[in-house]
Amino acid sequence: MKPVAPEVEEATPHGIATTIARMISTGDLAPGDRLPTVRELAADLKISPATVSHAWQALSEVGLIISRGRSGSFVRATPRRWLPPRFQGLAGQLEATRLDLSTGTPDPQLLPALGPALGRVSMRAATTSYLDQPVIPELEAVLRDRWPYDVEAVTVVDGAMDGISRALDMVVRFGDRVVVENPGFPPIFDLLDHVGAIRVPVDLDEDGMRPGALAEALRLRPRAIVLQPRAQNPTGRSLSATRAQELARVIRNSRISSELIIVEDDHSGEISASREVSLGTWLPDQVLHIRSFSKSHGPDLRIAAVGGPTELIDQLVSRRILGPGWTSRMLQTILLDLLTTAKSISEVSDARRVYRARQRRLSDALGTHGVVSPVADGINTWLEVSDERSAVVQLAAAGIRVAAGTPFLAAGGGNFVRVTAGFVRAEFDAVAAQLAAAVRA
Repeated sequence: MKPVAPEVEEATPHGIATTIARMISTGDLAPGDRLPTVRELAADLKISPATVSHAWQALSEVGLIISRGRSGSFVRATPRRWLPPRFQGLAGQLEATRLDLSTGTPDPQLLPALGPALGRVSMRAATTSYLDQPVIPELEAVLRDRWPYDVEAVTVVDGAMDGISRALDMVVRFGDRVVVENPGFPPIFDLLDHVGAIRVPVDLDEDGMRPGALAEALRLRPRAIVLQPRAQNPTGRSLSATRAQELARVIRNSRISSELIIVEDDHSGEISASREVSLGTWLPDQVLHIRSFSKSHGPDLRIAAVGGPTELIDQLVSRRILGPGWTSRMLQTILLDLLTTAKSISEVSDARRVYRARQRRLSDALGTHGVVSPVADGINTWLEVSDERSAVVQLAAAGIRVAAGTPFLAAGGGNFVRVTAGFVRAEFDAVAAQLAAAVRA
């Protein structure tokens, strides 16, 4: 382990915290290493112990170090080792913080009340046969009515990642290339690593995947494309209908058009301020469109719908019969109630407006502090910063937790943070001021 004091360039809480964070990132400090005591480092740097204490507090806030009382402070070992690698970067820390904007989860205050729907579910979980249709007919009818295009077949799975995982299991083999968004959702990258696929990153602009970049990627003969049509995580960008049509044209004109499957993850559809959009409008035989209800109706419902060609949906349903069998029909009944009851519909509509207003207020407040940030869709926004680790540490010292941008990058460097703007309920100017300072840190 390198001595800490000689590495410190600026003997301030921020300077010390940034040095320790950098040493952890480079491996100069390993998980489990004991740090100098507050008094030891203060003496070495000839500063007040309170200054070092503030730095230790900031590092603890972001989960980089842990205090063990009289035994001292130590570099934290990786928490929750059962999580896949990039999921680790999204897991947050166990310590409470004043404002946690790192989660990427919806505001629980804006989820529709489940009580009335639960009260209307049968007292018995009656399923007459293990071979019943996997989707209750009434829910299928509602889903088809809300689908962005005329889809051949629809089924229900246990959340968006379950749908993505099963879709890729059907079409991707070890060594296949898969086009992904850059930046994109880290668990998708983990999933592709798990199946041995090779990621082909395509950069985004304000309207989504860049058509020219996609055309270049298709020359590598990928087997699948994974994209988020609305409220893209982490950027909060949504495909315009014009851009979706352009991407469909690029795919149709490629040499591998008939071999390619497009997996769309519409995870925030019910709370997105953007209009429904899907490449399935132009390529219905090649699109598996997934609509999740976690952001709008509650992550713990674990329910999403998958629609696409009958041949692929039948394969997906057949494989699930050998695993979970089906998604709980009780949960399906609850979702059906939430999608068709006036009060629940109104609550989700209100949530959509509130999220949009929060995004707009934060964007405006950032603008007053010199940071240009377009109004994002959904609950997340993406900020470029001068130094990612410094930004995360500085915000933690101010009691604000954000997600570091590195896990979201499919390729290339850059310094970013993802901010769950949907969780900012008040103090927009104060939060924006801290974010702006971190951008420049």
